[in-house]
Amino acid sequence: MNSSSSVLAVVLAGALVQAACGQSSGPLGLFTEQSDVGVIRHAGEAQFDAGHGTYVLSGSGANMWFTNDAFHFVWKQVSGDVKLTAAIRFLQTTGVDHRKACLLLRQSLEPDAAYADAAQHGNGLTSLQFRERKGATTAEVESSTTAPAMLGIEKRGDYVILLAGAAGEPLRPTGAAFRLPLRDPFYIGLGVCSHDAEAVTKAEFSQVEMTSLPAVSGEPASGGSTLEVVPIGSKDRRIVYHTTNHLEAPNWTRDGKSFIFNSRGHLYKLPAKGGEPELIDTGSAVKCNNDHGLSPDGSQLAISDQSQTGKSLIYLLPLTGGAPRQITPIGPSYWHGWSPDGATLAFCGERNGEFDVYTVPAAGGEEKRLTTAPGLDDGPEYSPNGEFIYFNSVRGGLMQIWRMKPDGSRQEQVTSDDNNNWFPHLSPDGKWIVFLTYGREVDGHPANKNVMLRLMPVAGGRMEVLAKLFGGQGTINVPSWSPDSKEVAFVSYLPHYR
Repeated sequence: MNSSSSVLAVVLAGALVQAACGQSSGPLGLFTEQSDVGVIRHAGEAQFDAGHGTYVLSGSGANMWFTNDAFHFVWKQVSGDVKLTAAIRFLQTTGVDHRKACLLLRQSLEPDAAYADAAQHGNGLTSLQFRERKGATTAEVESSTTAPAMLGIEKRGDYVILLAGAAGEPLRPTGAAFRLPLRDPFYIGLGVCSHDAEAVTKAEFSQVEMTSLPAVSGEPASGGSTLEVVPIGSKDRRIVYHTTNHLEAPNWTRDGKSFIFNSRGHLYKLPAKGGEPELIDTGSAVKCNNDHGLSPDGSQLAISDQSQTGKSLIYLLPLTGGAPRQITPIGPSYWHGWSPDGATLAFCGERNGEFDVYTVPAAGGEEKRLTTAPGLDDGPEYSPNGEFIYFNSVRGGLMQIWRMKPDGSRQEQVTSDDNNNWFPHLSPDGKWIVFLTYGREVDGHPANKNVMLRLMPVAGGRMEVLAKLFGGQGTINVPSWSPDSKEVAFVSYLPHYR
């Protein structure tokens, strides 16, 4: 082969590679290139209409999920904080319900790359999807917003936030957020996946805007509260309610139809399927903290309130609301558990400068101290069969989960790792413990930290992560399992930089 033939061969080979990747050198508006990512049977295409400012993407691909993705992507590389917004419309009325049109942030063009996207599905489902690191399994936070008029994704610091807006209204945070540190530069753009390897899906992206955001500094604070649910099977989180108000500590009612949560000293009831919160009448108790919960029969509510003396005391009242009846005469006392027979309350109390676990009759009477180890013992909760009280204790240096007999005997450590573990909650079927985990460097249980909800079998075994979130104090202080033991409710906070 002569030199001119060699050059021609290289040019042709390059053209074939470019065609196979679905790349184009034509004008792409805000973006610079387009590619098919992953294994694709039908090459995708992106077309930009400069006159109308719209993009039409056609894409194939089996899915954007699990450990590998397959989709068509129009993109550019950027650095720093950024926001991408668009109105999305599928151009076909047929196709798989979970076909996706997305706004993407992606570390690389590899199919198993770390990424996050604001995904609108063919059936209207809207979610924040993410792969935390290269090769990991995709997870999601499902928004309570369906088929919004506008969709957005925002990178602020190490967090990615999902935005949505109704027609004629500004984009607002949905409450879905995840910590995803991306190295500069990374990829930003639009993507389409048919969710069917043999099909091609078309979607239109209009009103597309890409905005560079000022760099952040310092630690984030809370910019709103999100009540979420996570199934222990799939671990795909679902938003029930988001607000700019501060929420804490959701309980699930015994019939599974509602949540009880704390906000600014009051308790509210919220339908489990979403809706608007309804204030619970707690009478003179108007400074309730986040330690509250339901009686075994679901008829009564135990609360911890500091309205009378400035120190938290425990009271009982009907779930339907009414005058609170004082149980503990001494404060501070923080309710955490109710014995399965309804006769006894377990709580954390400070007496003579030491925080320990106590019990007291639900009818009122003399309290009994169960722990005496130096340092904090907190978060007591009865096992469903009443055999043990689980609690968290710092007696070994780091906060860990312990358990003991209801009379305080046979105290034994349950978890032992390099983290701080708080607030054990046992599933109603007695099979699982969920608890809140901070890093070893965190003292106490403050709010606005990167934390995990972790799950382990009551019988012992491997711990697994249910959710990573921005939260802490207020996330899961109280029992929050669904009655069928399949889901856990919790509160996350939206990261906000001042």
